[in-house]
Amino acid sequence: MPTLDEESQTAALLDSLAGFDAVVVADGGSRDATVTIARAHPAGASVITASGGRAAQCNAGAGAAAAAEADVLVFVHADSRLPEGAAGAVRRACADPAVIGGNFALRFDGGDRFARFLGAVYALQRRFGRYYGDSTIWCRRGTFAALGGFRELAIMDDHDFVRRLERHGRTVCLPGPATTSDRRWRRLGVPRTLLTWTVIRWLYVAGMPTDRLATLYRRVR
Repeated sequence: MPTLDEESQTAALLDSLAGFDAVVVADGGSRDATVTIARAHPAGASVITASGGRAAQCNAGAGAAAAAEADVLVFVHADSRLPEGAAGAVRRACADPAVIGGNFALRFDGGDRFARFLGAVYALQRRFGRYYGDSTIWCRRGTFAALGGFRELAIMDDHDFVRRLERHGRTVCLPGPATTSDRRWRRLGVPRTLLTWTVIRWLYVAGMPTDRLATLYRRVR
């Protein structure tokens, strides 16, 4: 669970992680109460500090989970919520030795037409093997090691990891759904956000350095 100034989200997310054997909060240097809330939460999460961006946080969290002998790694964003029984769903999927990882079907909060439209866009992308960290990526620990973890890119680290994961073996999309915040979409608007992501994706494919691409992506909290 990578965090950065997510005090308003941390407790609710930790509440949703009941059933997981170990929870690791990898904080990127929050200046608010995120770390204090995580340490005090009854989930008993291990809290570590990892600088260098979200990919570095995920890699550090994976290392801590591996030290706890976790067989499967689940990467969940702070503004996402996993459905009840998520841990069991992952375990059942991994009962098939051919499955190396995957994600969850995604629903945006709000429940209105706006949120349903976003969910439909993401569902369409998933059919083509495209998904992102907000849909809660998970994989076997051995697979993560074989892929070398997340590349520490300024942006598109989750997209890059998913591309390599999809080439590595069979993945599944668990029905869930996981729920994530639509705060970016609502603040920036659908046309602007879709345009931004389309431009970023194709410039990334064309080989533009991710540190330059990151300047196109406005951080929203």
